[in-house]
Amino acid sequence: MNNLCKLGWENSNHSTNLEHLARVITVQKNSYRISDGKMEYLAHLSGKFLNETNSTMDYPAVGDWVEAQKLEEEKKAVIRRVLPRKSQFVRQAAGLKTEAQIVAANMDTVFIVNSLNHDLNVRRIERYVLATYDSGATPVIVLTKKDACSQEEVEAAIATVEEVAIGIPIIAVSSVSKDGVAELMEYLPAGRTVTLLGSSGVGKSTLVNTLLGKEVQDTKEIRESDSRGRHTTTHREMFSLPNGALLIDTPGMRELQLWDGESSIDTTFQDVEQLTTECRFTDCRHDTEPGCRVQEALATGELSEARFESYLKLQRELAYEKRKQNQKAKQDEKSRWKHISKFQKEHYKYHKKR
Repeated sequence: MNNLCKLGWENSNHSTNLEHLARVITVQKNSYRISDGKMEYLAHLSGKFLNETNSTMDYPAVGDWVEAQKLEEEKKAVIRRVLPRKSQFVRQAAGLKTEAQIVAANMDTVFIVNSLNHDLNVRRIERYVLATYDSGATPVIVLTKKDACSQEEVEAAIATVEEVAIGIPIIAVSSVSKDGVAELMEYLPAGRTVTLLGSSGVGKSTLVNTLLGKEVQDTKEIRESDSRGRHTTTHREMFSLPNGALLIDTPGMRELQLWDGESSIDTTFQDVEQLTTECRFTDCRHDTEPGCRVQEALATGELSEARFESYLKLQRELAYEKRKQNQKAKQDEKSRWKHISKFQKEHYKYHKKR
């Protein structure tokens, strides 16, 4: 049991046969590396799992607890099932296909990483905050490369982020001077799982190396002209910190396309939501209606136009994604019944000939 505690088992809220238990620590295409706290195994999915699983959402992700048959002498394993998740960060997969992609699972906290340079983008932070609340984890904003900025610039950046990350801890760190790292470690106690998320070039890999105290991730320089970086992390991987905390590093996302978040938009935009409740009419569209509290706040500067437009934009995007998902579900159901009907007809013809 002590070995499993190293992987955060005490926070998993599961009861199962510990002999077959392991946690996914690396995912690379169709290859998985799992650990039971004592040994690591190269794992693949069982035939039964592949035959019975229809959705990519059900495939193992980094951070998942799985039931597996372990072959200790060969250091190989067969994954039989994925245990229920307590949290999962989901996004719309890249490309035109309507499909969910799980970035990480069973994390307690998400470090939303942005750098204190040209790449600082509060609209992007809003997206990550929304998706994090929807995941079931707790968000923390981490602003990297503090050493490259003056104290006034750091304070101004934090104040800007505070306007859109209401009530969320914001920590500025430097992987060069280690300033802010001790404060960050307060959110990385033993047995807890934290996921790093953010764009390319914001310093996630460097931060991983700093927290681990050794070079485990490759890092590359960013362009000085626009502070843009290239992907250095090519897969998702979970590391164990010296103090017993668990850290999941992920490749940089060029764009975070939302999959869901309707239930979390009120938390993410609690300032806007509070204003909407103060409107004279309950069905106010916040446009030209008399007594609209939102329009009043916009006129006085209490609420910025950019913040309100972002709120409306994300609502439209979520509604659009929901329509696409519903349409795909209908098409999938239609295809399923078409397949069943074809099978039944062939089965009937076969028995009729006999």
